[in-house]
Amino acid sequence: MPPGGVLGSVPEGPFKHKIMIPFNEAGPVKVTWIRGDSFSIDEVVARYQTSAGEERELTLAQRWPIRRPIPENLLRKRYVERQFPAIPLTTATRIIDTFFPIAQGGTGCIPGPFGAGKTVLQSLIARYSSVDIVIIVACGERAGEVVETIHEYPETADPRTGGTLMDRTIIICNTSSMPVAAREASIYTGITLGEYFRQMGYHVLLIADSTSRWAQAMRETSGRMEEIPGEEAFPAYLDSAIKNLYERAGVIRCTDGTTGTLTLIGTVSPAGGNFEEPVTQSTLGTVKTFLGLSADRAYKRFYPAIDPLLSWSRYLDQLAPWFKKELDAQWVDDVKDMMALLERGDGIYQIMQVTGEEGISLEDFIEWQKSVLLDMAYLQQDAFDEVDANMPRERQLASFRLLKKLLTTEFKFQDKEAARDFFTRITGLYKNWNYSRADSPDYERYMTEIEQLAGQYQSLHLMP
Repeated sequence: MPPGGVLGSVPEGPFKHKIMIPFNEAGPVKVTWIRGDSFSIDEVVARYQTSAGEERELTLAQRWPIRRPIPENLLRKRYVERQFPAIPLTTATRIIDTFFPIAQGGTGCIPGPFGAGKTVLQSLIARYSSVDIVIIVACGERAGEVVETIHEYPETADPRTGGTLMDRTIIICNTSSMPVAAREASIYTGITLGEYFRQMGYHVLLIADSTSRWAQAMRETSGRMEEIPGEEAFPAYLDSAIKNLYERAGVIRCTDGTTGTLTLIGTVSPAGGNFEEPVTQSTLGTVKTFLGLSADRAYKRFYPAIDPLLSWSRYLDQLAPWFKKELDAQWVDDVKDMMALLERGDGIYQIMQVTGEEGISLEDFIEWQKSVLLDMAYLQQDAFDEVDANMPRERQLASFRLLKKLLTTEFKFQDKEAARDFFTRITGLYKNWNYSRADSPDYERYMTEIEQLAGQYQSLHLMP
């Protein structure tokens, strides 16, 4: 049996905890004895013989150095295989799933200033994401936030399993009052646990909050060791340390033929919202999805406060085959068209800031109003509404198609006031539609009212 091979399993809550041959064995081993009956975690459950003829004992627990990736030896000897991420992580947050997707087994970061909504956003991602296990590393967080999380999760219903969110969540508490060395080790501990469950074939999401405080702990440790400092006194190896951390995420085909994924999302807390500082820049050079939170959008109560003109995702094109097969053949092109509309709308808004509404044409005003409709009705989402907070991909597709019809329709208005009135009314209807359950009468009623209102002002038929 190869290293990482599965001998059996033990029920552990809603999961089956696999009993595996130690990952650091040099080669295949021969199992000589397996114990039956019940036993504790520290008791010997099996014996095996290594290729060198040495007899060893196996318990339900394995010891592992957290700074060393678990599949390192297995990959080198081809007992497991690293695969290309090909499936998106469904978070039920429209702006992420549609415009800035994250792959299962991929990487992302959420930088933003204080008060921009990082905590609520990561809580939504943890609750609704299409993963089996969630690991939250509270690295240097305030004790109050950690206590709130510990109290909240056991009382939060899990839409995936029907139990509580705590049933499939691991929380590694490392508050700002704890030792610096523990703060630096906390993220490594979390990612090692994630790799362990990935080797069992589970889909794991690790949320590291925050990597900025982890890097600050690294800076303090480096200073005490009198190492040569780099930019802003961070250690010279900061960039490589961040890259090594994120590279431990990925998709692995395990020794028993199952496939496990480890998705890593790190939140960054740059001082004053300065995205030019070393931790943010090193992270940007590593991850494939950047969800930049904006203090201006948070101030306007635009939540989630992800700035669509600042954020980006390299997974949109990478996952195009999945989107074309599962959603729509034109999905990626349509998303890019909507992004272009947001950019044009922002350009028109900047002109209006100087000249006022009188300085732009009616056509430009309508174009700006369309971009505002897209922002208000689709990019914004109510985290405290049971329906709107959790929008599955099927409904996101229906919503996106309806919005596409509205935004690609040529409307005719007498003046800017009539255009403003129309878009204000249709935005209100659209938001009410977002709050309506798919099986409720309000769902069809609001959709009908939206189409009827659009039909009163359109000069062309709605595109199919």
